[in-house]
Amino acid sequence: MTEQHTLYDEVGGQPFFGRLAAAFYLRVREDPVLLPMYPADDMAGAERRLALFLVQYWGGPTTYSEERGHPRLRMRHMPFKVNPEAREHWLACMSAALDEVDPTPLVRGALWDHFDRVAHAMINTLEP
Repeated sequence: MTEQHTLYDEVGGQPFFGRLAAAFYLRVREDPVLLPMYPADDMAGAERRLALFLVQYWGGPTTYSEERGHPRLRMRHMPFKVNPEAREHWLACMSAALDEVDPTPLVRGALWDHFDRVAHAMINTLEP
């Protein structure tokens, strides 16, 4: 039986996703559209949850699901007004975070494809 090599392995595991989430949330803290969607008293928790989700999604430990159950991303985002503008702000913050952590072009392409699709799927209103 051969061991599967995942994107999680390719980027060096948890530390990469921790840096990515930290870089993303630095930008969220400055974004007037996104910041109101996040709990002011739990930004560190939101950052940790994003990192754990990405670790799990890309082939690492399943800590996210062990702690929070199934990701149910769309359901978890329903209480927030996620319109196309919010999607664009989220993607801009994530793009800048990716620039900061500087993965290889192949890894960045895989991550970006995922982020773009998921951000689109999170849209729950077309209202401004």
